Amino acid sequence: MRPSLSLLSGLLLAPLTVLAAKSEGYTAALKQTFPIKLTDNTFSSLTSTPRDHATMLLLTAMDAKFGCKACQEFQPEWDVLARSWQKGDRSGATNLVFATLDFADGRQTFAKLGLQHAPVIFLYPATSGSNAKSDGSPLRYDFTGMATAEQLHSWILQNMPEGGAKPAIYRPFNYMKAAFVTTMVIGAVTMVTVAAPYMLPVVQNRNVWAAVSLLLVLLFTSGHMFNHIRKVPYVTGDANGGVSYFANGFQNQNGMETQIIAAIYGILSFAAINLALKCPRIADPKGQQVAVLVWSGGLFLVYSFLLNIFRMKNGGYPFYLPPF
Repeated sequence: MRPSLSLLSGLLLAPLTVLAAKSEGYTAALKQTFPIKLTDNTFSSLTSTPRDHATMLLLTAMDAKFGCKACQEFQPEWDVLARSWQKGDRSGATNLVFATLDFADGRQTFAKLGLQHAPVIFLYPATSGSNAKSDGSPLRYDFTGMATAEQLHSWILQNMPEGGAKPAIYRPFNYMKAAFVTTMVIGAVTMVTVAAPYMLPVVQNRNVWAAVSLLLVLLFTSGHMFNHIRKVPYVTGDANGGVSYFANGFQNQNGMETQIIAAIYGILSFAAINLALKCPRIADPKGQQVAVLVWSGGLFLVYSFLLNIFRMKNGGYPFYLPPF
């Protein structure tokens, strides 16, 4: 009779012994800094069933020889999430462990899971205890671009039991960034302070602003924004195998065409400005007459060429000036 009682007691106490061992394993995990580094052996012990805790597992390949740029870019976000969770759940109430398995330490696990790339994240839910799920199969996080700690945090909360603790994301203060920004601001203030006596006359010069305004007007009236919006080619080929600088039709244009039109507008503007401002200031009558004839002739010829371009783009354009 006694052997039967001993056997029955052993059978009843066996599950409790397993759960106690798992609880001890979880307690030991809490004493380590998240994320815990795993190997093939520790991966099996941490994710084997039954388990009274959940495990967030990152499978990665950080060694430079593997060339996993995504792994290296995601690692800081993973560290922020794991350490924030541990900081907000010091008592371990969520029963969630964060662990990392590198390909260099877990080749057998990668092969067993059939993984051909990294990074990959699995959530192994608890199979026993108050937070247990009937289906202990791991959940896989789908990477759609580079994930942030906040995105992964939301995904964890969606798949964890409701009503539990929700540790917030805590991003440590970036002293390097603060130092860089402070240095740049101090440098900029110093540069402005030192250069102000030299820069102020330039900034307040009417001719400088007039030149900048004229350049912007020429740039945008020649079709610069049209090129950026439509992504037009710089030049196109013609029927004879040559290069065409002008596109047919007023709704089409090439990149080179924009530059040519801008140059023509610039020449016309420069000629008009000289006729209006420079020529009247010439004291010598003959010199003034020559200047007027030269700038007027140039204005006439260039404008004639501009009208000819319009007729080239559209044969129905009604206006023209000789000689073009």
